[in-house]
Amino acid sequence: MLIRTLAIVLVAALSLPTSRAVAEDDETEEESSTRTNAERLADEFSDPLTTLPQVFMQDAYIPKTYGIDGATNRVIARIIVPRLPRYSLFPFVQLLRPSFSVVTLPDGHGGTRTAFGDVQLFDLAVIPWPGKASGLLMGVGPVFVFPTATDHAAGQGAWQLGPSFGAIYKGLPGWLFGCLVQDPISFATTSHDRPPVGVLTFQPIMLRHIWRGLYAKSADASWAFNWRSSSSIVIPLSFGLGWVIVRESGAPVNLFVTGEWTAYRHDAPIAPQTTVRFGVTVGFPQWRPW
Repeated sequence: MLIRTLAIVLVAALSLPTSRAVAEDDETEEESSTRTNAERLADEFSDPLTTLPQVFMQDAYIPKTYGIDGATNRVIARIIVPRLPRYSLFPFVQLLRPSFSVVTLPDGHGGTRTAFGDVQLFDLAVIPWPGKASGLLMGVGPVFVFPTATDHAAGQGAWQLGPSFGAIYKGLPGWLFGCLVQDPISFATTSHDRPPVGVLTFQPIMLRHIWRGLYAKSADASWAFNWRSSSSIVIPLSFGLGWVIVRESGAPVNLFVTGEWTAYRHDAPIAPQTTVRFGVTVGFPQWRPW
């Protein structure tokens, strides 16, 4: 019933006209500019190839997990640091994104325990082809995972390095499409009981502007394909709403909430069943030249 309701809301939200069609005749030039900035910022807050410096915070609450009794929670913090060619040593746009996490897990005795998770870092270089005029941007680079977890269950216990790829398409007004693909592969583990890691993740991104700073998106779920130590597959689906707040004398803020449900699971004894995400992103446009 919950999934059917989310699907109906998603179809209805994505079918709404873009904010350009709302009260266009009565809108002042200042309001139109604010609205356009909000739409552009909504794209940048969801774009894996954005050049907008930003700080991202998300709380992912998982009330039900296959194979685990009790709820789990993960707080994720990310920093996006773009490096532009005229301010960098490299002749291309470079995007650095370190991710940190704090994980809360059931301890098996009716309580919970909290620990730091692994640290992830990807470094994408934006490909200059086919160019911004086409609406399509792509980036490639390495992804690293460092075994910094302070609890055995909070991380994978492996040093990992692999390829990553990002793409975004902005050719349709009011829409944003894209994806982020990562495949970190372990080359060393922290203990002998840790299995080798090789999990390909595919994160589809779709965003639809609704009105002013309001947008609907399906962009937070990552499909996982374990090709190395098992044949497990987990495919979740997500839907959420977000609101971009543009302030004259302050940094723009993005607020969002999304729901996620595992639609397909194969040979994966432990996997989230449902997830609720709450997040906030703060952008710093004045730091682009940094």
